[in-house]
Parts: sequence; C-alpha cells; structure tokens
Amino acid sequence: MADTEHFVRDDVRGFLDMLEQIGGKGVEEVGAVEGRVQMKTMGQLAEAPARDLPIKKDLSCPGPAGDIPLRFYDAKDTREAGPCVIFIHGGGFVIGDIEVYDSLCTEIAHQLDLPVVSVEYRLAPEHPFPAAPDDCEAAARWVASSPEALGREITGLVITGDSAGGNLTIVTTNQLVNEPADVPVIVQAPIYPVASDVSQHRSLKDFAEGFLLTGAAMAWFTEQYGGDPKDPRNTPMVGDCSNTPPTVVCTAGLDPLRDSGREYAAHLIQQGTEVIYLEFPGIIHGFTTLRKAIPSGQKDLDAFLDAIKLMVERYR
Repeated sequence: MADTEHFVRDDVRGFLDMLEQIGGKGVEEVGAVEGRVQMKTMGQLAEAPARDLPIKKDLSCPGPAGDIPLRFYDAKDTREAGPCVIFIHGGGFVIGDIEVYDSLCTEIAHQLDLPVVSVEYRLAPEHPFPAAPDDCEAAARWVASSPEALGREITGLVITGDSAGGNLTIVTTNQLVNEPADVPVIVQAPIYPVASDVSQHRSLKDFAEGFLLTGAAMAWFTEQYGGDPKDPRNTPMVGDCSNTPPTVVCTAGLDPLRDSGREYAAHLIQQGTEVIYLEFPGIIHGFTTLRKAIPSGQKDLDAFLDAIKLMVERYR
C-alpha cells in the first residue's frame, strides 16, 4: 500500500511537514551522544508542559552495576496502600532519559492517581544488552519491596513504557512472572512496543520513511543494543507468554512498529490473557511525548490511560 493511501491527521501532517523543512540528520548519522541531545531538543519543542504535582523527586535504587537513578511522582502527598506505576522510557535503548519523559510521567500520575517511578536504565552502546533489562528488573523488584524512600505501601505493580520501553515493560513483567517479586505485576501496558522480529512486518515497509521513526534508525538502534534475537529478554515473543498478567497495548497507525504491537496483543489473547488493544489511526510513533506539536494525541493518551485505569480497578 502506498503512503498516500494512508490516513494522516492534519496536525500530524503539519508536524511531519515541519520536520521535513527543518531537515537534519537521523540518529544513525549523528550517533548516540548527538542523538540524545536531539531527542531532548525535540521534547522541549514538541511536548506538552509538565503538570505540577505535590511530589516529584529524584531517588535511586541499588542495581547490578551501581545505583539506578529514578524519579518519583505522586499527585497526593500521602496515600493508602495500593499499586505503583513503573515507567520505562523509550529511545531505541540508546537515547531518551527521565527528563525527556518528565511531562508524560506527570500526566500518568495525575490521570491514574497512582504513584509513578520513572527508571533511568543504562543505555547502549556504552552498556549493551542485557544492561537495560537488568536495571529495569532490579528497579521493579526494589519498588515492589515498598522501600522506605517511597513512603508508600505497594500492593502491586503497573508496568508501562513506550517503544524500547514497551519492550522492557514486557521483558520486566515476564521476569517478575517467572521469579515473583514481593508484590505481583497486576497490569502491564506497553506503548507501541518492540515485541517480535519487526523485519518482516508490512508496517515497517509502509512507514520506513517520512513518519519520524525510520527503518534506518531502527536498524541502527538494534545494532547498538546488541541483543540476541533468540533471547526472550530481547524478543519477548520467543519466550513463554502464557502467564502474562492483564495487558493494555496501544499502537500508532502510522508506525513501523505497529504490526509488532498487533502481533503481541493477538498472541496474548490466544494464550488466554485479558487484553485491551487500542490502535490509534492517523498518528505516528512517539505521539505520547509530542502532545504540543500533535494536540490530537492527547485524546489517544487519555484513552490509553482510561484503559489502564479500568484494568487496574478490576485487579487491584
């Protein structure tokens, strides 16, 4: 199917046209260090402002290679025992950080009315696979232990994240299913995740150019990360997904990763997991952190968070 046959929202088209006019080089051309700067700059230009919350503070927890930086958010100063959200950021395992995702985490904390812990895992190529999943698992186990630093009694985990963070959401959830933490994962909610081998998907062919995330960037990220395609901590769908907790998956209609999310949601349904699958038409990869540039994405984010809220209420 030609790109011209795909529905593109007006605000998405305006954003893509602006990027085309600006020009600039892809992350695969500029490298990891400049790519991180580019992502921060994009966030400053294109993301909605952060919400003011009573609690927003930087913490850390022990990890396999030293302390893991975290940021803790809560819309309430104090709260009764309940679930906690763990947020794992995207950026191809190479770029992205707590700061880029600060606004989104304030939105999640506000809308779900749950505490949120954002994880600053180690990035490739300096720290290739499995550094990222090791750090995310360690952080999740720490949060599950109701550490004094949170001042909250945690009764369950809600794990979410976007893109590479969607992959790490699934991987971390699977690790905590295989070897339970102090409290269970009650809901996982990957956002346009990498869950399977994307190389054969039609969405990669359809959207490899001109829709923000490119095929060239994806190939470069994969090379930098250095994961083993046969390892379920890199490619979750090669492992056993039969005991996956209730899941919310969302994808973007114009995303090279779209079919990976579709495939994962269908796989879980066939395995008997309760799944809410949301595919948002006419919008691109990364929309959850482009809400100023693409205002229509806010309604999609609202729908996704409403689905998480529904699932948490059923299982908390």
